[in-house]
Amino acid sequence: MNQNSLIYIAGHRGLVGSALVRKFKEKGFQNLITRGHAELDLTRQSDVEAFFQEEKPEYVFLAAARVGGILANNTYPAEFIYINLAIQTNIIHAAWKTEVKRLLFLGSSCIYPRDCPQPMKEEYLLTGPLEPTNEPYAIAKIAGIKMCQSYNRQYGTHFMSVMPTNLYGPNDNFNLETSHVLPAMIRKLHLARLAAVGGWDGIIKDEKSFGAIPKDIVTNLAVIAQYHRHQIPDFFKSFASTSNLSASVNLWGTGVPCREFLHVNDLADACVFIMNLNEKDFASLLAYCIPALINIGSGREISIKELALLIGDIVGFEGEIIFDKTMPDGTLQKLLDVSRLTSLGWKSKISLKDGIRSTYDSYKKI
Repeated sequence: MNQNSLIYIAGHRGLVGSALVRKFKEKGFQNLITRGHAELDLTRQSDVEAFFQEEKPEYVFLAAARVGGILANNTYPAEFIYINLAIQTNIIHAAWKTEVKRLLFLGSSCIYPRDCPQPMKEEYLLTGPLEPTNEPYAIAKIAGIKMCQSYNRQYGTHFMSVMPTNLYGPNDNFNLETSHVLPAMIRKLHLARLAAVGGWDGIIKDEKSFGAIPKDIVTNLAVIAQYHRHQIPDFFKSFASTSNLSASVNLWGTGVPCREFLHVNDLADACVFIMNLNEKDFASLLAYCIPALINIGSGREISIKELALLIGDIVGFEGEIIFDKTMPDGTLQKLLDVSRLTSLGWKSKISLKDGIRSTYDSYKKI
């Protein structure tokens, strides 16, 4: 790629897509192609093919997807499998038809088996059952990997799949019904801190910016405010408890599972690095013995409990964090083996603490 290359970023308003746009603009690229959903419905094959025929992008970053945490995956399984299958099928096929030079398909570490050996190597794909809570999403992403591999084998395309670990950063999803664990924790603990100091204006502003606050969290906020003897707005009074007062926040699961996290700016950097590999190194990643697949991660993990305590410290919440053991944990461990990528010369640069702090700062500015 060079600064004049025609580059299409599918999903440019999302967490990953917006990070890619920022990265390319930092590097002085001039010809970025983007379309919002109102301009182009990626689930409509005819519209996608017409778009590719008109724009003729040289490089494609397929970051558009329906994503969410455990709650969203459990609630909308049909949407997760249909929308993701439709988007990636249309884009990959259109990229082949218009002779795109290289395509990068963004997947997820949930493609690996639930009880996968740790750390997870690329060749562990399809060696065991998936985690049930996100199986529809994972199956869609596996289909995308196999589609890229199949087009490479039959048509000689250069379509690469990259599997990022759990991502976070600016422009993340903080809606508590659909968000992933890290942004959900940031929002819950931020709201709890505001309740502890009577910051109701901030809570109301937050709700307008990021969506309704679920009833169980409203209850916690009212209890925290009462514990600290701050005046509770009328809307919250019906939820306030008069007994067993404790300034606490409830989180799902046991807190035992471990997760690896990567700042989305690091992911964008890795994606550009991979897309710019020389012909020899890029071809080696497309070898047929292993699917055209490479992991992207930090190589470091942290327990959910430790993560909650770290976020609480950054946010400034001084109350108790309680884990609801009746709720699902998901996979107990998900650490990627990133040795293939590091052997090519790329490593993550942003520490988890610094990344969370900058994400929290950007969240508060919205």
